[in-house]
Amino acid sequence: MRYDLVIFDNDGVLVDSEPISNRLLAGYLTELGHPTSYEDSLRDYMGGAMHRVHDLVLERTGRRLPSDFDDVFHGRVFAAFERELEPVPGAVDVLEKLAADGVAYCVASSGSHELIRTGHHRTGLDRWFDDERIFSSQDVGRGKPAPDLFLHAAERMGVAPQRCVVVEDSPLGVQAAVAAGMDVYGFTAMTPADRLAGATRLFGDMGELADLVLA
Repeated sequence: MRYDLVIFDNDGVLVDSEPISNRLLAGYLTELGHPTSYEDSLRDYMGGAMHRVHDLVLERTGRRLPSDFDDVFHGRVFAAFERELEPVPGAVDVLEKLAADGVAYCVASSGSHELIRTGHHRTGLDRWFDDERIFSSQDVGRGKPAPDLFLHAAERMGVAPQRCVVVEDSPLGVQAAVAAGMDVYGFTAMTPADRLAGATRLFGDMGELADLVLA
């Protein structure tokens, strides 16, 4: 099936940010008295919006995170991105091939608009994404695993859900895409394949993606 729209997750799919963000998130939560390992952060929060962090901490401990938690965390992430962030290997080639073939694409991320743009600017991916191609969990009431963000992106891009394919690397993202009635290709570079078992198909090298979605 040839798709009319490719919807990319951002973190871990286009920009190699998951190791940075989850390392910092685990460290900050631990600093605040909520011991969290890097592996814990990947398991519990990867692919989710910030409200998921607040909700799980409150549910597990009965304590709320500080009111400035998001601002402090994002400040640390932005600083680290400026030093360390790179595009996911193969992502630029995929975007070039989609653009050359006239296939519509966009990004739909749990991250904020500011975080998405910061990452794209740092990695040079901003040339591929104008404002009309960027969608954030900030734009909808519920983040992943709810389908709202992907449905919003498809509606704004003028494509029916069944004509879309989502590229995701997190279980929450795969759940959201399935709930939206979209095919989803699970990227296994960082996530074990068994955690993305609900995906339409799995792949481990971003360089393979163009051939898969343009077939």
